[in-house]
Amino acid sequence: MDVMVVVALGCAVGLGLTLVVAGLRRTVPAPSTGSSTDLWTSALRWWTTLTPRRRAWFGGAGAAGALVTVVTGWLPALLLVPGTAIIIPLLLMAPPNREIEVIAALDRWVRLLATSLSSGKSIRDAIFATRHQVPTVLTGPVGRLCIRLDQRWTMRDALFALADELCSADADAVVAALVIAAGRGGAGARATLAALSDNSQDRLRALREVAAERAKPRAVVRQVTYITLAVLGAALLFNGTFFAPYRSPLGQLLAVTLAAAYLGCLVVLRRQTVPPMAPRFLRSLQ
Repeated sequence: MDVMVVVALGCAVGLGLTLVVAGLRRTVPAPSTGSSTDLWTSALRWWTTLTPRRRAWFGGAGAAGALVTVVTGWLPALLLVPGTAIIIPLLLMAPPNREIEVIAALDRWVRLLATSLSSGKSIRDAIFATRHQVPTVLTGPVGRLCIRLDQRWTMRDALFALADELCSADADAVVAALVIAAGRGGAGARATLAALSDNSQDRLRALREVAAERAKPRAVVRQVTYITLAVLGAALLFNGTFFAPYRSPLGQLLAVTLAAAYLGCLVVLRRQTVPPMAPRFLRSLQ
């Protein structure tokens, strides 16, 4: 009976960890084909995208969980140890702020366009002249913009496709200014781009200040979490009887519940420290 309870608890923990990881991935799922191999294929694709260092980290966490289970005979450790070693660092690390990256890249590109327009180039020529100088975030989108223009797309449609690809309100502002300027033959484009650049600088300053303030509670929680894990590890090494009550089925259920509750709190914290993207105002008609 005890073995069945432990197996059930292990399955529950595995499902909970899977849901936590799935909740952190803010991606749009591809349409399902109904094949039973979809999940396995997605898992293999995700594994191949990991860096060798992260693969070694995941493998070491799994081995540590197996080792602790063999040494202590506590089966929930088979999932709790790797889950703690993998998920907690992912939840406590600083999340990427795509909005700041996009705004900084757009600000540089706008400045390049304004400089190119001041030399007498048209908007189309300025886009082609600056495509190899844009930041990494815009290298692919601007390159595809140039390909669309080469394929006889209208300036408006090509720029709207760029806005859809970047999916950013700040990109919408740049695209709208370029579309209007292109429709007027480039008149007033330089002044408009200069004003957009000044606005981008102000937004960048504000967003970086907000990001710095959001990082403070995350740093406190990181310190508290690592201190708690260190204390638990020391208690396990020097006072093994402290965990004796957690060997019973009820104790194992309580341990799993506490771990799941703490991970849930970390998920909520991460959600609150990741600012949502500003809503867009441009939509292509395609």
